[in-house]
Amino acid sequence: MTAELHTLTGAYAVDAVPEEEAAAFERHLRGCPACGQEVRELREAAARLGSALATSPPPRLREATLTEVARTRQWPPLVAVARQGGPVKTRIALWGAAAAAVGALVFSLVTTTTDPGTDPAQQRLASVNAVLTAPDASTVKGAEPRTTTVVISRSQGKVVVLAGDLPPLAPGKAYQVWLLGASGVHSAGLLAPDGPHRIRPLLADLPGAIDRVGITAEPAGGSPAPTVPAVVMVDLV
Repeated sequence: MTAELHTLTGAYAVDAVPEEEAAAFERHLRGCPACGQEVRELREAAARLGSALATSPPPRLREATLTEVARTRQWPPLVAVARQGGPVKTRIALWGAAAAAVGALVFSLVTTTTDPGTDPAQQRLASVNAVLTAPDASTVKGAEPRTTTVVISRSQGKVVVLAGDLPPLAPGKAYQVWLLGASGVHSAGLLAPDGPHRIRPLLADLPGAIDRVGITAEPAGGSPAPTVPAVVMVDLV
């Protein structure tokens, strides 16, 4: 059972473990510093992903909510009642029903808006979450504070790179991520900005025999191979 609990770090970090299993895992955490450290790192990675991929609700969400509020009765009609306090109790109950209806509408719109089948950003987030919650998800951080974090899943065949504070780039340059190991040097793609002082998480296929992740400053269109020394190098083993 303990061996199985070791595989729950990713799911537990994003609150995706059933209550009974979560209780058992929390007991396991008290005596397993390695799992505790991995949960903390995965939660940090998930928080950074949420911040990096956050999007503002569409204007139609507010308009639709206000429209529903306007046509939903908030108070019952005034009627004679036999008991004192009856109207108050009835009004409170109906107000709760109206609020629940509006809440259901908002939930429905948000769910529709964030459907990973239609929204590219949500598709990317779903793919990243699949790596973070994989049973074999492993998180590795660079040596310096606020540096790059790498999450890999061999079963998913994917790697997620969360770049930390990187030096400002010269004009015409871009940061490119490399996967290095016995199988050679593979480009994982270019890091893309996602707002002021933020870099979008990079999701890439993970070739076999990769034991390092590096980042170099390359020409804006990227290079077939690194042309300068790495500004970041993270050892995966």
